[in-house]
Amino acid sequence: MSNAILPVVTESAYLTLHYRLAGPDGADIISTFNDNPATLQMGTGQLAPFLEACLIGLGEGMCKTFELPPEKAFGERNPDLIQRVSRATLEQNSQFGESYVVGDLVEFNAPGGGRFAGVLRAIDDEGALFDFNHPLAGQTVKFEVKIIGIL
Repeated sequence: MSNAILPVVTESAYLTLHYRLAGPDGADIISTFNDNPATLQMGTGQLAPFLEACLIGLGEGMCKTFELPPEKAFGERNPDLIQRVSRATLEQNSQFGESYVVGDLVEFNAPGGGRFAGVLRAIDDEGALFDFNHPLAGQTVKFEVKIIGIL
């Protein structure tokens, strides 16, 4: 019997794992359990920082499920992120002839480069109402992990 110490996840570890993120209804948002495991470098933004924080200290071979309330996950919903967008702005960010339906996720060019997205909540001739909160804001999520290997 070997008493070798199993490696644990550190803030800069390179690891292979299976993970699953599920919404409050238990439905998978993303899961690698039925596919190839994920390989990632901690601290590089491949996983959200709050998900990486759950992994710190877990040992190789461990399985664990975390229930993360909104304040430890995607945050609470912010009413200031529900914004009216003019028809002109909407047209600048669309393909010619594109039509929108309530519930669509629409990407916009951010000032200074980059992109951001919002969910269309209402639309009329003057413009549209978008919710720029993360779709999981205000919700408790479940994060399940199985650490396969740590380098």
